[in-house]
Amino acid sequence: MTDMTGADSTGADMTGADMTGSDMTGSDMTGSDMTGSDMTGSDSPGSGMTRDAFVLGVDSGGSGLRVALGPRDAGRPAFTTVCAEPVRTGADGIDAGHLLEQLLPAVHRLLAQAGTGATVAAVAIGAAGMATLGDQLRARLPGALADALGVRRSALAADAVTAYAGALGQRPGAVVAGGTGMIALGTDLTTWRRADGWGHLLGDSGGGAWIGRAGLDAAMRAHDGRRGGSPVLLERAEAVFGPATGLPGLLYPRTDRPALLASFAPEVGACAAGDEVAAGILRDAAAHIAEAAAAVCPGPADSRPDGCEVALTGGLFRMGEPLLGPLRGELAQQVPQARVVPAEGDPLHGALRIARALAGGRLRLPPHPTLLFVPGVT
Repeated sequence: MTDMTGADSTGADMTGADMTGSDMTGSDMTGSDMTGSDMTGSDSPGSGMTRDAFVLGVDSGGSGLRVALGPRDAGRPAFTTVCAEPVRTGADGIDAGHLLEQLLPAVHRLLAQAGTGATVAAVAIGAAGMATLGDQLRARLPGALADALGVRRSALAADAVTAYAGALGQRPGAVVAGGTGMIALGTDLTTWRRADGWGHLLGDSGGGAWIGRAGLDAAMRAHDGRRGGSPVLLERAEAVFGPATGLPGLLYPRTDRPALLASFAPEVGACAAGDEVAAGILRDAAAHIAEAAAAVCPGPADSRPDGCEVALTGGLFRMGEPLLGPLRGELAQQVPQARVVPAEGDPLHGALRIARALAGGRLRLPPHPTLLFVPGVT
């Protein structure tokens, strides 16, 4: 079991075909607090909302910025918008200036939609790479947001933390985010625990790139006539990528190798029902995912009476029963106290939840210098 001490979770995004990870690229919100970009209740623009009635949630990832301006209470919908350009990352980490160039105009547009006198009481920003590449954000954003928006309560979170808040709120438990990579995050509301999320070269075991690479390995074994090969996966690999002998030239020069590997994971899932090699790959993936969940789940003393809640988030789990079936079995064996629950919302939903908790002085998730940075607290 590993305490999270600053490593990021950027390996958890899924960018392969039909597997887009925890990042949503559209503007509709699936969480219970948000119903899209229009305010549909009685608090529509011009209806006299009080000042400081809003909180701001931001999700920054590989598909750009998603921004939500919601009322301080969770019972009404939020205004949302999307900035499609991903925030730049350079030698100094995530570019705070580039983030602000996109975020501030978007917020001002949303405030204008909200009506005269609307202000922001608190803001929470979740970003991929925040833990290891977020020094510039932590140094600049709180002051810049205070100057531009008058907001004095802010939190800067790793995307795994906003994914956790979106899935489970402020309850103890664990979240497994599976996409191109795989990371597990758990808390007993005292400290954070992390397992994997180390990228496709050092870990992300059981994630989309891991499954895709294992499937392509089985395809190449079949091509060579080696043990462990799968003619079925070879046929699918050549249908997707072309002749097997061309795979090295296609794969190795690419800077997005994890995404390309992950794009083959759905093919492994589709073949699993009729191919034992593909099914075995998914059983192994399920075992790795359950190992990560076991490492971060709070113990019985820190869990709910009915067990440790575990939520599965991200595009990997849209593979469905070929992966979820063996995963349920592995969780029952490795984490007997686990109780798998549906994720209540996505990372943008989680950012809004954190902002609302800040605004009301009710933040229970543990602050952390890099994972959940709260100025004046961490």
